[in-house]
Amino acid sequence: MIAGRHRGRNVLVSGAASGIGAAIAQRYCEEGASVALLDLNPQAVHAQGERLRAQGFKVAWQAADVGDFGQCHHACSLLAEEIGTIDTLINNAGISPKHGGNPAPIWQMSPEEWQQVVAVNLNGAFNLTRLLTPAMVEQRFGRIISMSSVAGSAYLSLVAAHYSATKAAIIGFTRHLAGELGAYGITANALAPGRIETPLLRTVASAANEAVIADTPLNRLGQPWEVADAACYLSAPDSAFITGQVLDVAGGWLMR
Repeated sequence: MIAGRHRGRNVLVSGAASGIGAAIAQRYCEEGASVALLDLNPQAVHAQGERLRAQGFKVAWQAADVGDFGQCHHACSLLAEEIGTIDTLINNAGISPKHGGNPAPIWQMSPEEWQQVVAVNLNGAFNLTRLLTPAMVEQRFGRIISMSSVAGSAYLSLVAAHYSATKAAIIGFTRHLAGELGAYGITANALAPGRIETPLLRTVASAANEAVIADTPLNRLGQPWEVADAACYLSAPDSAFITGQVLDVAGGWLMR
């Protein structure tokens, strides 16, 4: 954490009520930013917002389904009214459905589950980016960080095809944004976490996580705050000449 590094910045974090998103929101607050929290769960995002506000941070929050453009439009408008024009977007919201702790094989996956994952993991990134980039273009400044995964570039039996497909798509999405938006002073990068200790991790068998640890050079799982630190770095003045990149936060697991 570098106190004051993001002072004067207005940051929107999707999937901000728990796990990696909550850690990212906390870290931006600690670095001086005003933070807008967006999450599907109204009770959880309200609790997270109140917790940060009680610490003296400037925050606002709204509940919305990131896969629904209309809901995103309404939420973004309200959030901007409270904290000001958003100049930094963290596309963090994501899901990875399991069945009894296991991902669905493609021959058993329902079309509804496929569409749900695409809606949240990929369409959600488009919806928020589409809504917030006009102001970034106008002010000739912006930072966009989207959450990919090591599963976006490698086969992982721990996740299903829809998750890997959306995380690979985020990489292509990010690189296109970098090329398209660079002339307007906007950078776009992606993070590719490995196994991070979050509530989502508890949906899989412990043996699966132990196997990952054994195959990770740093010999442990990652922590949400470590992903948050990477996000803050990629949107800080220190990284103003970095765009179109994918940064693994995986302890050396599945090095590319």
